[in-house]
Amino acid sequence: MKTYQYYPGCSVKGTGKAYEESLLAVFEALGIGLEELGDWNCCGATAYMSIDEGEAFVLAGRNLALAERKASDLVAPCSACYLVLNKTQEQIKAYPEVRRRVGAALAAGGLAYKGRARVRHPLDVLVNDVGLETLSGHVTRPLKGVKIAPYYGCQIVRPYATFDSQHRPETMDRLLEVTGAEVIDYPHKTRCCGASQTGTLPEVGLDLVHMLLAEARLRGADLVATVCPLCQFNLDVYQDEIVRRHGPGTIPVVYFTQVLGAAMGLSARKLGLARNIVPAEPLLVGRTADV
Repeated sequence: MKTYQYYPGCSVKGTGKAYEESLLAVFEALGIGLEELGDWNCCGATAYMSIDEGEAFVLAGRNLALAERKASDLVAPCSACYLVLNKTQEQIKAYPEVRRRVGAALAAGGLAYKGRARVRHPLDVLVNDVGLETLSGHVTRPLKGVKIAPYYGCQIVRPYATFDSQHRPETMDRLLEVTGAEVIDYPHKTRCCGASQTGTLPEVGLDLVHMLLAEARLRGADLVATVCPLCQFNLDVYQDEIVRRHGPGTIPVVYFTQVLGAAMGLSARKLGLARNIVPAEPLLVGRTADV
């Protein structure tokens, strides 16, 4: 069994807990080891945006240095974490001043980073390491008749498109097709969900959320599948307000790992489906074993 280092980040341990639960359950069922990175810290995403870019690189650099000690790929499910870790790698390579600052901070803590840690997204691992044929062999309850809009958000493929197209990604589309569901053509798949604007500029943020949900319904989707805890939060939590303003109804927003796990016959409890605000049970739970 191959084992990867696992960097959960803050969101997946908090509001995105269902993502972690379903990710760990799916990887365990596939026989893939995920070893949580010991003594990990915040990736620096918040610090990068609002405090100090250099401090953010130091925070991310520490996680990279810890992962490098293990000599295995580092799996980062959160889109912001995945982006910042990749960005830090690129900045260290390209800019001597960033390399000097991060190196000095790491040295003060008894660490060093040589640029050997490889940051991976779970989608990349599942499709390109495990493979679609293997995944298909684990599908025991195909999601026939379920129409899914694949929503990637804007961070896992831009600007660092390490495993998919920046503008028309298809990795999640291909994975979801393995579940037996119908993957609809969703042109908004990389549009921004509003990110933190839902809390700072709510009119702007809610308009972006409404646009994404309305397009999914227009395309005939039964649910939206995403890869990002902030995207899932925005698209799920604000639906009552969206319906009040625009109608006509809600649509479940789930993690791609919850969809895959349901098709693999994993239970609603293991997949964290009870944590979703807009229930996905009518579409997924009936096809899972309640154990």
